[in-house]
Amino acid sequence: MSRFLTEKYASLTPYTPGEQPKDMKYIKLNTNESPFQPSKLAIAAAAEAAKRLELYSDPECHDLVAAAEKVFSVSRDEILFTNGSDEILNFAFMAFCDKEHPAIFPDITYGFYPVFAQLNGIPYRAIPLREDFTIDLEDYKDHKGAIFIANPNAPTGIALKKDEIEQIILANPESVVIIDEAYVDFGAESAMSLIHKYDNLLVTQTFSKSRSMAGARLGFGAGSKELIRDLNTIKYSTNPYNVNRMTMAAGIGVLADENYTKENCEKIKRNREYTLSSLRELGFFATDSVANFVFAKSDKISGEELYSRLKERGILVRHFSSPRLCEYNRITIGSREQMEALIAEIKKILEEME
Repeated sequence: MSRFLTEKYASLTPYTPGEQPKDMKYIKLNTNESPFQPSKLAIAAAAEAAKRLELYSDPECHDLVAAAEKVFSVSRDEILFTNGSDEILNFAFMAFCDKEHPAIFPDITYGFYPVFAQLNGIPYRAIPLREDFTIDLEDYKDHKGAIFIANPNAPTGIALKKDEIEQIILANPESVVIIDEAYVDFGAESAMSLIHKYDNLLVTQTFSKSRSMAGARLGFGAGSKELIRDLNTIKYSTNPYNVNRMTMAAGIGVLADENYTKENCEKIKRNREYTLSSLRELGFFATDSVANFVFAKSDKISGEELYSRLKERGILVRHFSSPRLCEYNRITIGSREQMEALIAEIKKILEEME
């Protein structure tokens, strides 16, 4: 770091994104991207929008919001679009947390939560998951602070049911509950309908996973009019033009092609079940993931060694070094051909170790 970096950020530990190596062509199963291209409607709309890049984008995302109202059953003032769901999550940390209202989240979850807390000078409490990586609902009752829960969770893929989320909301009437639904379209229950029932619920989603727009950076938050008004205060105090023209147009295009999204989600779900079944036949333990990834370990090979050997063979998966996770790898669900290639290489690796 330079001698000019303020003391405020000197000890900040940044988020570590998944590898994006350029040394060879890999089967990328490490960053939970979709194996499918975006809808053709989205691609065409983005190309058309590129012709007007000399003009600022619409800060209100008027046409995108209109498209979202129909798909997500929200009104205009109940939704806010952002530069990926990371931005709306950061806005929530800024808006609803301070020294008297800490951030609360599981100890094993999306790695950006502690980073956002540190970045904004917010105290936080990381509540340990049970040994089986599930949440104990009793740990999330009567808190003075904002509660952040990824549902399904990452990297485990385990999800709470909607009624369990509602229990957490009811148990914390004076706190905002943020449900991060980045992976909800692959088999979990969305809490979106509950925003009309509870004024302390914010639901966030992303277009990166099920809608194949990871490279476009588009996400949103949905909640009561008052919560969205709070978040808009943060947005208009940082970057009013946070969603660019091409991304906005692509978002409108993909929302007009929901059948394409649903078909891709079904393919990924089938490929997930194939992968889980194949790994378990090889003696792996895997959590019951309902996300677009699986979380698995084997007693025949360490998580780190399996990750390294797969990388040598041109397949990238995500390995975590923390003590509770180091024996596991998180494996993104790709195309059927990609998953068959993964299983074939794992079989070879295990045979070589006999």
